[in-house]
Amino acid sequence: GLPQFIPAQVRATAAAGIDGLFIETHPDPDHALSDGSNMIPLDHMEKILKMALAAHNSYRESQS
Repeated sequence: GLPQFIPAQVRATAAAGIDGLFIETHPDPDHALSDGSNMIPLDHMEKILKMALAAHNSYRESQS
């Protein structure tokens, strides 16, 4: 129920070398039929996924 922490959690787990993410998203979380308080707006997904990919790539480079 605290979606403001999702970017930090994504960044931390991606930097730790995770292989996948499960993120709940919706175009308008306040009007989602369920779990809206756990979702991030769909228009934030590109930024979050790019951030996750960058953190994951940094992790992979550090493992080489």
